[in-house]
Order: sequence, then structure tokens, then C-alpha cells
Amino acid sequence: MQKSETPTETELMLKGYGLTTAEVFYRMPDYRHVLNTFVWQDYDIAPDHPKLFSFIEFWQDSIEGPLHSVRFTHRKMISSGEWRNVVGEFRYH
Repeated sequence: MQKSETPTETELMLKGYGLTTAEVFYRMPDYRHVLNTFVWQDYDIAPDHPKLFSFIEFWQDSIEGPLHSVRFTHRKMISSGEWRNVVGEFRYH
């Protein structure tokens, strides 16, 4: 059995992914006048946000609470020009 090839967070960031946080406002299934919130976070690529829109489609197809609105932000944590591999050791005493 082989180990799955899931990339690490650092590998995703070096490939251009950034952290996307979405606040989903939805109506309660039994009480349509009541709004509730759900926070979703994942590494995604701006400006298309394929993972976010895939999650929204999943919500609309599978969850009973209808969406009211979605507010999101995207933060690119690191880019390939900002990271460099340093090999060495520093000893203090």
C-alpha cells in the first residue's frame, strides 16, 4: 500500500495557493426567518477559487439550509519569490 500524495501546506503555498476563509450565512431549515453562520477554510487559488465554489455547489445540492450569502477573504501567505531554502546550522554556546 502506497502513502497518499497529499501535498503539505507549504507545498501548496509555493504553488500559488492561499488561505481562503468564507463565512456562510444560511437560513435554518425549520425556521426560514433565522440566519445562522458557518465558517469554512481551505487552501485555494485566487481569483477563480475552485474549491470554494465546489463547496458552495455541494452546500446547495446536499444541505437543507438555503444559502443567504457568502462573504470570503483570500490571503496569499507565501510566494515562490519570498521563500528560499537555507541549509546550515547556528550554534550558540
